[in-house]
Amino acid sequence: MGISFFYLPAASMAWGVLGHRIVGQIASTYLTPKAKAAIGKILGNESIAMASNWGDFIKSDPTYDSISAWHYVDIEPGLSKEAVIDFLNKDTAVDAYTKINFLVKQLKNGQLPAAKKQFYLKILIHLVEDIHQPLHVGRHEDMGGNKLKVSWFTMPSNLHRMWDEGLINFQELSYTEYAAAINFTTPLQRKEMQQKNLKAWIYDSYQVVDKIYAGIQPDEKLSYQYNYKFIAIVNQQLLKGGIHLASVLNEIFG
Repeated sequence: MGISFFYLPAASMAWGVLGHRIVGQIASTYLTPKAKAAIGKILGNESIAMASNWGDFIKSDPTYDSISAWHYVDIEPGLSKEAVIDFLNKDTAVDAYTKINFLVKQLKNGQLPAAKKQFYLKILIHLVEDIHQPLHVGRHEDMGGNKLKVSWFTMPSNLHRMWDEGLINFQELSYTEYAAAINFTTPLQRKEMQQKNLKAWIYDSYQVVDKIYAGIQPDEKLSYQYNYKFIAIVNQQLLKGGIHLASVLNEIFG
């Protein structure tokens, strides 16, 4: 049976500003007309891409300290798929899994006040994006990779930050350029992604975590080879995040 631990991501965020906007931009291309209209009424002139980072920006306001634990779910390494699903089935902690479920349920309530509806929607967008950054389904012992120090070319960094922003920023694309560059799926691929549920999304990220840790050493100097090895997985997680986010928004509003 899985044992859960939780960490505060310290200075790092799940995806950086660019990564969150990429996922939001991709999601916006898969909304139903009804969902797009409903979300537009809630967000006004703010796009999903631009709203995506609100969940991190509010960390500067102590009023929102109580929702810090919403951004991640940390699961013991080395578990089978069945054990991970069993853990999530029994999960009652304050974490990304339980809070995403809570937010979806609340947003299906048509009687929510406008301000609360906007708050819940912005947080939901952010948290769904968060769990596709694999290290937010990370490990307790190094705070989701925050304590595992590495260097990126000549700059000091850590494993978590590499996946938040190091690899994405290295591509030197705007969020719209990046989204356009990776947003290619067949109808069958989209159908398969959309049929997966939240537990499957988390397990997918959990599997990627093992690949990230395989072979990494403390204080390792990372550069072009690391980009070559992992950028396809980064892009896959960003794309899946966008499609999954659109799926849950269509479920609520579409």
